[in-house]
Amino acid sequence: MSGTTALPTPSGPYLDEGLLPADFYAYEELLSDSEREKVESLRAFLRTRVAPIVDDCWARAEFPFQLVEGFGKLGTMDWADPDSPESRPSNLLAGFIALELAHVDASMATFAGVHTGLAMGTILTCGSDEQKRRWLPAMSRFEKIGAFGLTEPHGGSDVAGGLRTTARRDGDVWILDGAKRWIGNATFADLVVIWARDVETQHVLGFVVEKDTPGFTATKIENKMALRIVQNADIVLEGCRVPEANRLQNANSFKDTAKILRQTRSGVAWQAVGVMFGAYEIALQYAKEREQFGRPIGGFQLVQDLLVKMLGNATASCGMMARLAQLQDAGVYRDEQSALAKAYCTVRMRENVGWARELLAGNGIILDYKIGRFVADAEAIYSYEGTREIQTLIVGRAVTGGLSAFVR
Repeated sequence: MSGTTALPTPSGPYLDEGLLPADFYAYEELLSDSEREKVESLRAFLRTRVAPIVDDCWARAEFPFQLVEGFGKLGTMDWADPDSPESRPSNLLAGFIALELAHVDASMATFAGVHTGLAMGTILTCGSDEQKRRWLPAMSRFEKIGAFGLTEPHGGSDVAGGLRTTARRDGDVWILDGAKRWIGNATFADLVVIWARDVETQHVLGFVVEKDTPGFTATKIENKMALRIVQNADIVLEGCRVPEANRLQNANSFKDTAKILRQTRSGVAWQAVGVMFGAYEIALQYAKEREQFGRPIGGFQLVQDLLVKMLGNATASCGMMARLAQLQDAGVYRDEQSALAKAYCTVRMRENVGWARELLAGNGIILDYKIGRFVADAEAIYSYEGTREIQTLIVGRAVTGGLSAFVR
């Protein structure tokens, strides 16, 4: 028929003995050839360098610093260097990068998301040209790692109106006082974006606090049951003196903070899709190999029911994210669309890891079979960067024409 486009045929490294991959509708085929090459390079790195060691790192709650150089060599963030000839990647490519990371390990996806999306994203959006040139080249090569300090010990969802960390100007220096909690990468980050309220104007400002600045202390949060590889920290700021040159020149209100969260919220939803893909493929492989009553359990109706429900969730969620990425690339998407994606995909993710654990039965709680790690890590992804409840209220306000149900 004239004017029609042939649909892509599923293909690629996920194929196993003729079975279709988790990307059942071949959404990856929406990427250009050059974009797919970048995804495949990342996939190879994750499968060969990351996958073999993450279970051990997760068990010990230790970060694999030996991998950081490899992330830099992949070149996925080279475009962020102001002197780079590369153009900014499409949101679809950025989404598939987040998916691939979480497909193997949600902790490493979180590490990368904090560094590239939250920290670098803040400097890209709120920094001056000079600040971008000062910090982004090394960050784009993963030679300097970033963190993002917004959440505070007393609360999370109400931080827009309840930010307690303060900033007081003293000549060419700002004095920061307060505390932050759950700050990923903060125990080793070279640069930490800190959001604080100006005591004079009450405006929310952004600052880049460099490693070893006096008055800045980051202490690792111990005994986590999820994202154990991520080095989350409690941060204390006591008379922390930051030069005016490190105040992000285009961060002047919480609206500027919200611009960052609006972008990274969709990245978390992509991570949820990656977790669904990973859990489904582990469960599928197990169903093919595990035998009961003299045959593989994959041949039982109830097991196939679990697999198909998992695949349906993953496929629907990936389709939602692919369309959201197209809207983002076109510059016409809205905040409530990212909110719906984060809420929907993380709920479906929670269902999928639970069904995968169910399919593996007792083996599902043993780290050797990986699903236990996916189940635990999904709980953190479900909550961070905006809970389902908060995302629901954002969407609800939009669909009712501005009727806000937020409690003030």
